[in-house]
This record gives sequence, structure tokens and C-alpha cells, in this order.
Amino acid sequence: MTETADTTVLSADEMSVEKAQNPRGTAKRFFRDLMLQKGRLLAIALCLVGAAACSVLIPITIGAAIDEIFSGVKQAIENKTVFHVGFETMGTVLIELIVLYVVSAALTFIEEFLMASVAQNFALKLRQEMAAKLERLPVSYYDAHQRGDILSRMTNDAKRVADTLQEGITQFITAVVTIVGALVIMVGISIELTFWAFGTVVLGLVLTAVISSATYKAYAKSQETLGCFNAQIEEGLTGHATIRAFNLQEESAEKTRAAAEAYRKAGLKAQFLTYGVMPVVRFASQFGYVIIALRGAMMTMSGTITLGDIQAMLQYVDRISEPVSEFAFTITSAQGALASAERIYQLLDEQDEPDQRICARALPNPHGKVEFEQVKFGYDANTLLFKDVNAAVKPGTMVAIVGPTGAGKTTLVNLLMRFYDPQGGRILVDGVNIRTLGRDELYSILGMVLQDTWLFNGSIADNIAYGKPGAPREEIERAAKAARIDHFIKTLPQGYDTVVDDELLPMSAGQKQLITIARTLLVDPSILILDEATSNVDTRTEVAIQEATAHLMKGRTSFVIAHRLSTIRDADLILVMEAGTIVEQGTHTELMAAGGRYAELQKSQATALVAS
Repeated sequence: MTETADTTVLSADEMSVEKAQNPRGTAKRFFRDLMLQKGRLLAIALCLVGAAACSVLIPITIGAAIDEIFSGVKQAIENKTVFHVGFETMGTVLIELIVLYVVSAALTFIEEFLMASVAQNFALKLRQEMAAKLERLPVSYYDAHQRGDILSRMTNDAKRVADTLQEGITQFITAVVTIVGALVIMVGISIELTFWAFGTVVLGLVLTAVISSATYKAYAKSQETLGCFNAQIEEGLTGHATIRAFNLQEESAEKTRAAAEAYRKAGLKAQFLTYGVMPVVRFASQFGYVIIALRGAMMTMSGTITLGDIQAMLQYVDRISEPVSEFAFTITSAQGALASAERIYQLLDEQDEPDQRICARALPNPHGKVEFEQVKFGYDANTLLFKDVNAAVKPGTMVAIVGPTGAGKTTLVNLLMRFYDPQGGRILVDGVNIRTLGRDELYSILGMVLQDTWLFNGSIADNIAYGKPGAPREEIERAAKAARIDHFIKTLPQGYDTVVDDELLPMSAGQKQLITIARTLLVDPSILILDEATSNVDTRTEVAIQEATAHLMKGRTSFVIAHRLSTIRDADLILVMEAGTIVEQGTHTELMAAGGRYAELQKSQATALVAS
């Protein structure tokens, strides 16, 4: 509708980062949802433990091989013989290594396949829940949130959660098993050397904890600025024609650049904290590598440890440093995933539009009588727009709603459609309070034709049958003929099966409007709401739309939001609104004779028409 609700739109930047400060609660909910796939997760964990165990056993096996070679060479020197490396001397160790590598690779392959399935199924579940939630949210939610931010939650936030899930669980379990397993074997080799290695692990974990505390906030800010950036792009695309008409391309581009720059800065900080922690942790772990190399060399010379054991210890230090780095990366990236998950859960936790379907009353034979009784309403509960609105509409009559911009014309029909509920008073249809009707029941007797048309990407027949899926082709064509659009449709290559696409099938605003009128005719509503549909079309199309509209209103209670007063002279009842109040009501003749606000509006429009 042309008149927009006076509500406050919150940008993504205005959603304070401090609100995304419940990582513990979000994590509990996240893992509760994840446990719905506990069978696959158990299989993944077993595969990861098996693969990590094989990886942990490889260094000690190689160390045993080195000791065996060293011992054989030493004996050969003492016996003055030649040491031969062959299957007899090294066969068992080689078979063990081959088995370990093959089993590790096979388990890793199975784990990666299962993990990809878990991550994508989880993302699918979130997107399906969000899609269902968006259908249940009240209109007020869309008035208060940018579409770009909602889209960002559906796409980018869900993707971040899935990506982190796929990488994070694998890295986390592998890191834990590798670190624990390696430390156990290292203790068996040398307690002293293990002590130095364990010190570097603790240092790495402390650094991880310090950095991850800042990462969560950084990722929350990054995702919010991304939502703002998406909203700005969406605004520029939908308003492209208007932007060009006012020669504001540079201003629009500057807004987009500013939003992109804000996202770049927030993303840079989040990415730095995520990826910058790895080299820091890896650098700390190198101290343990150096200490073990030096101390191990001294112990080898003293004969307290073998060369193979030193080689194994060095490999374990190297293997521990990498999992610690991965563990740090996993923790920091998990902060970003939790920030994204919290944004998703915030959407899912929004209050649904109330559904009275269970106890709802029905209107088996609606006549179209409508009454507004002492209706009070405000988009802000503390500031009422309607304070005491009263009107009675007889069945089958045409009601015109007129008034200046902001008078409350659109708000009145929004209340009738139950897009919003009043804070006081009642709205009755055939004597029944619409708050006691199920929304399905209410919408089945209401039909709307808006000034701003909406057609989805599908066939023309499907667009006409949007409100009555599965309607026979004969009914669709009958509605199109009544809407004066049948001839145009039949000139198209595929007729009613032609797919609506603004790029492949450009249609005028009038042709789209006639299709929406056909859509409303097909559902055959008892009460009709019309936002004047002829203000943006040529004279010839205007005549066709007026004829179609007249056919549509015949025998129905009709509410017409009138912008041009010349089109509603024949209305049975005219409601003149100003500042949320019905200041006058009556027929055209009665209101002109009264010489009040309606007469002033008529004179001002007539003067403007003569001046033009």
C-alpha cells in the first residue's frame, strides 16, 4: 500500500553487540539441536578417535624402527659384519606402518563424508525453521527489521554455522585425542621431557582463552554489519529506478561503500583474531621443541634415553603443536559460529502471530457487514494513532476512505486484515469479533488489490490461482476475462503457461494490476480492499482497470483507499480521516453540502488539476 506505517525501523547496527552475549545458553541450545543426529555424531567420533590413535602410534613405531636400525648397525660394527635393511629386519615395522596409514586414511574418509552430511543437515534444519518462522511472524516484525538483515540470517549466518560445524568438530576431537594420546606415550618415554612439552601446551591454551574472549564480540559485530550491508544493497536494487530519476547514484553508491567499509573493518578484526591466533600458538610451541631437542641430546649422550625415543619425542612435540593450533583456531572460529547461531535463535524466538484456529469461530455464510466500535490503536503502545474510531458498513456497499497522508487510511484496513490488533475496541464482521476468527477463516472472506503489484516467478496461470491453488483452468480463464486481461495473455507465446519474469517477459504496471485483479476475482471474497490501482497507468489501461474493478466490487462490501477523489463520487459511504480520526462520513452529496473537510479536499484537488 502507498501509505506506510509509522514505525521505527532498526538497522543491523542498532542491534547492539552486547545483546549477543549469551554464548553459554546459545551453545547449550546448539548442542541440543545437534544431538538430533547423535547416531552419525557417534560414528564420526569413533572414526576420529581411531584415526587420531593411528596418528599417535606412528611416531613411536618409527622410533622403534630407528632403534632397531641403530641397534643392528651397532652390532654389525661390533661383529665386523654388514647390516642389511630388508624384510627380515624391518618387515614387521613396515607392515605396522602401512596398516596404521591405511586405517587412518580410511577412517578419515568415512568421517569427512559423515561430517559433511551432519553439517548440511543442520544448516537445512535451521533454514527450514527460519522459513517456517517467517511465515508465522506478525507484520510488525517486518516493519521493525530490515529485509537485508533477515536475509543475512537465513543465508550467511546459517552457512557460517554449517562451515564451522563441519571443520570444528573434526578438528576439536582430533586435537583432544592427539594431545591426550601423545602425552600418555610421552610420559612412558620420559617424564622430564613430557613436562617441558606440557608447559608449551598450557601456554598455547592460555593464549587461546585470552584471544577467544574478544573473538565472540568481533564476529557478532561482523555479522551485524553484514546484515546492514545486505540491506543497503537490497535497497539500492529495489529503488534503482527512483535513485536514477533523482540523479542520486553517487549518494546511493556512497552509502553502499560506507556499509561495505563497516563490514570490512568488522570482518578484518574477526578474521585477524581467528587466524592470527594460530601462528602465536605455534610460535609458543616451538620453545618446547627446542628444549626437548637440547635436553634430549644430553640424555642420549648419558645413555638414559635412546635415539629412537628422542626422535619419537620430537615428532610428538610437533604433532602436539599442530593440534593445539587447530584447537585454538576451532575455539576462536566457534565464537563466530555461536554469534551467528545466536542471531538465528533470536529470530526463531520471536513471538509468533497469535493463532486462534483451535477455538476460532467460523462464518459459513459471510455477508460482508463490517463495524468498527471505539477502536483504539497505535504502532507504539504509548502513542495512540486511533483513539475512538467508529464506523458501520452495510453488506454489499462501497466504502471510500479519504484523507491526507498519515491520516490512518492504510492503518484502518490493516486492522481489518488483522495485520495488527487494536489496543482497545472491537472490529466486527457480520457481528463476530474478528479476534475470535481464525486468520484462515478471516482471510478467506477478504480480498486485496494493492497499488504496488506483486507477481512471483511462475506461470501466469499460477499467479492468478495464487489464492486458490489447484483451480481449474476454466475458472482461471473466466477470472482473467472478467479482469480484462484474457486477450493479452493469449497473445503471449505460451499463453497462460507463460512464465512471469521481468527480464524475459516485461509487462506494464497496468497489465500486472489486471492479473492481480483476476487473482482476487478467482478467490471470490465477500469483503474487498482496494488501494487505488489506476494512479500509475495510462488512460486506456485506467479504463480497463476501472471496468475490471467495477466488476470485482459488484455484490461485495468494498473498502477503497482513494487518492483521487474523482473516482469515488458514487461510493455508498465516504470516511474522511485525519490524524487517526474519522472526522466526517457520508455520501459525496452529503459531504459536499456540509462544506467540511471533504469539500476542502475536493476543492484543493480541483485547483491542482486546473493548475497542471
